[in-house]
Amino acid sequence: MIKSPVTLQDLRKRIYLKAKAEPAWRFWGLYVHVCKMETLQEAYRMAKANNGAPGIDGVTFEAIEKEGLEQFLESICEELVTETYLPQRNRQKEIPKGRGKTRTIGIPTIRDRVVQGALKLILEPIFEADFQEGSYGYRPKRTPHQAVQRVAEAIVSCKTRVIDVDLAGYFDTVRHDILLRKVAERVNDDQVMHLLKLILKAGGKRGVPQGGVISPMLSNIYLNEVDKMLEKAKEVTREGRYTQLEYARFADDIVVLVSSHPKMGWLYNGAILRLKEELAKLDVKLNEEKTKYLDLAKGDNFGFLGFDFRRARTRRGVWGVWYAPKMAARTKMLHKVKEVFRRFRSQPVSRVVELINPILRGWVAYFKVGHSSTTFGYVKDWVEKKVRRHLMRMRGRQGFGWKRWSRQWLYDELRLFNGYRVAPWLKARPVRTVT
Repeated sequence: MIKSPVTLQDLRKRIYLKAKAEPAWRFWGLYVHVCKMETLQEAYRMAKANNGAPGIDGVTFEAIEKEGLEQFLESICEELVTETYLPQRNRQKEIPKGRGKTRTIGIPTIRDRVVQGALKLILEPIFEADFQEGSYGYRPKRTPHQAVQRVAEAIVSCKTRVIDVDLAGYFDTVRHDILLRKVAERVNDDQVMHLLKLILKAGGKRGVPQGGVISPMLSNIYLNEVDKMLEKAKEVTREGRYTQLEYARFADDIVVLVSSHPKMGWLYNGAILRLKEELAKLDVKLNEEKTKYLDLAKGDNFGFLGFDFRRARTRRGVWGVWYAPKMAARTKMLHKVKEVFRRFRSQPVSRVVELINPILRGWVAYFKVGHSSTTFGYVKDWVEKKVRRHLMRMRGRQGFGWKRWSRQWLYDELRLFNGYRVAPWLKARPVRTVT
């Protein structure tokens, strides 16, 4: 009987189940799967779906497909099989970070993105089996909304003492030797380890480049021991179904929440100490200026994934949680919309609406949870006024044209985005607490 070939999806499922069933198992024979055309084709499909900019060689997806995609992937396959593949340097690009600061990202060539994607497809199911519940960043079937919800529910359940962690230049400080050692705990394949080392060294002597396909997974592997420590602290201090500590991590953005009960002061101080100890083992430093130690019961607030969190009384008079878009997040988005109006000042309003709608749609889709309705109302009113001013300017007049164009006309005829709705089922429900 001839066995049918195992598809990539089946292979990943098998790897995950094996890794989940045997946490100490070291996988071998992985490299051959990285080199398969099916894996490379899927890696190319994912790279193209992200539609990123070209790398240092300037080669685009259009150019690759014009020359022949099959030939392009076969050449990569040949280099991997013969172990002659060498990644090129990443193209450095600075992107605005806010307050006049920038973040440098490293953009690999499309060829290198395909190789990184292929390696990720094979390694990801192994480490997904090891990752903890509180880790949400860049993982399959996990979203920022889930991380935000976890934090909101912790606040509702009286975990109001907060450690708002800020890591100093995390992605740039990852030590390759420590990272490779952590990968080797689960991977017993010299060819895979050599390929991973080549990819890391292409980005410099230290760090994982922001912009690399495999970088998010590697950054999660690096911080997994921190997650395990927090998970253990959560379990050992559990009292029945009640927990005294909660945490959420999205890449390098970490927040730890501890019960407000007076007897849990030791746990809060212990969590700070243990967090610093685990980070020291990784040679990762806290940014002491930006790391905050807060008590929401005293009126403090903190930011996480673009949301501002605070404790607040509900209409029923019980303590709950309030979370909405941070002012900085709103301002950043409005600046982008304003720039469209400025650059296309002389263009028909239909063209302007066509450009701003995706910006608004994406921003609202991200912030559609919690208590964003007030912010949405402000944004909606602001955009309406900008559209009206554009219409009046095209006619050489001042004002907003309140009588000339109705609100319904803006949305029905111009098709201006109008989906400013909060998803109420994603709100954390308040519970009655003892204060």
